[in-house]
Amino acid sequence: MVPDKKLVEALVEIITREVLLAMAEQDVIENYPDGSYCVSEIADGVRVKTCFDNAGHILSAGAERIASTVGVIPDDLNLAKKIDHTLLKPDATPDQIAQLCFEARKYGFASVCVNPAWIKLCADLLKGTDVKVCSVVGFPLGATPPEVKVFETEQVIKDGANEIDMVINIGALKAGDTELVARDIRGIVETAHRHGAIVKVIIEVALLTDEEKVIACLLSKEAGADFVKTSTGFASSGATVRDVELMRRTVGPDMGVKAAGGVRTREDAENMVKAGATRLGASAGVKIVQAGNVTESKKETPTASKGY
Repeated sequence: MVPDKKLVEALVEIITREVLLAMAEQDVIENYPDGSYCVSEIADGVRVKTCFDNAGHILSAGAERIASTVGVIPDDLNLAKKIDHTLLKPDATPDQIAQLCFEARKYGFASVCVNPAWIKLCADLLKGTDVKVCSVVGFPLGATPPEVKVFETEQVIKDGANEIDMVINIGALKAGDTELVARDIRGIVETAHRHGAIVKVIIEVALLTDEEKVIACLLSKEAGADFVKTSTGFASSGATVRDVELMRRTVGPDMGVKAAGGVRTREDAENMVKAGATRLGASAGVKIVQAGNVTESKKETPTASKGY
């Protein structure tokens, strides 16, 4: 029997990754005997290595070209529970935010995602429901100092946020300052997790090369983030199927991937989920869900007509 070429390639990638990671672990044992430790992640020809002290603070972080691995794409297409119902426009009014929360309750969206000024209002309106309250941090440029992002995270959690969508320092990443990017992410992750909130790291794919996207995803994973997210929606373009596939392949099967920016139709949403997204950021959430209901109704029409 002729072996399946794709299966062989996947197995070779996985074995190569495991060997390289085992070598990295041995390096930690030999070079970090004082309780500090390093974590290595490998994907799409890039290895990112981040070292922590015994208190969990980042000592160093770096990236290099080395090997690759494969990820797993989820097959659950239940879209409403994957949608972060989003309104981040600077001219949003309290009435519009209230309408957003009403729609989130009605359709059972995963969360509402709003600017920090509206977190208290959303937390009040969504109290007692399963809909989470998501705040952006360092939004939309990511260019504020790490200490400011941590303060902002503390404040929005105090106001009622239980999910944080942070923007990385994009300029630092492009300059190769992976240590600053790692510390930036880690500070927010530690703060959020201490309060039981989750973190989605916005890497702004429109501004990055493929290699930079991989590095950003691996740094996010090593820093303990819960999701990586494609876009703010404020750059030149947003999520693409290709970028979601790359991000899923990079972080593997267990970390969340959020596609945001340009997800406007039911077809867009389904394509992103098929590519590996487990969350969708969309201001068109109602339209997306309603399109699914219309599709189901049309499918049922011929059968119903036979009864007449």
